[in-house]
Amino acid sequence: MKYKIIEDLTSDVMFEAYGKGLKEVFANSALAMFSVICDVTKVKPLKAVVVNINGDNASDLLYKWLSMLVALVDTKGMFFSKFEILEIDERHLKAKAYGEDVTPEKGETVVKAVLYYGFKLEKTRDGWKARVGCDI
Repeated sequence: MKYKIIEDLTSDVMFEAYGKGLKEVFANSALAMFSVICDVTKVKPLKAVVVNINGDNASDLLYKWLSMLVALVDTKGMFFSKFEILEIDERHLKAKAYGEDVTPEKGETVVKAVLYYGFKLEKTRDGWKARVGCDI
């Protein structure tokens, strides 16, 4: 399992994402968030945007990664459906997000921000688990 939606309220949505390593949990977290924002099955990976992020720790890095992706929807006018983590450690991430221009028929829910409420990244016996809330 890559992710699951665990709360779907009128004001926010929360999901959990999973991965064997940091690369996988970061990519699956982005995919989970974009499954809320758009119909990822209809978004073709036509263009790539390179993202470089620094954080204080792995949790901070995940928060900043997802927040940057939300910002890119507005600044680049793109939906994303594929995420390639090129480099990662607990304080730095270099990745490519692949997608195409925003179109109304592919849009689902506007995510305004990633929330600190309920936000958690933890190492488990199976790998990593992220819990993320989004303001919609």
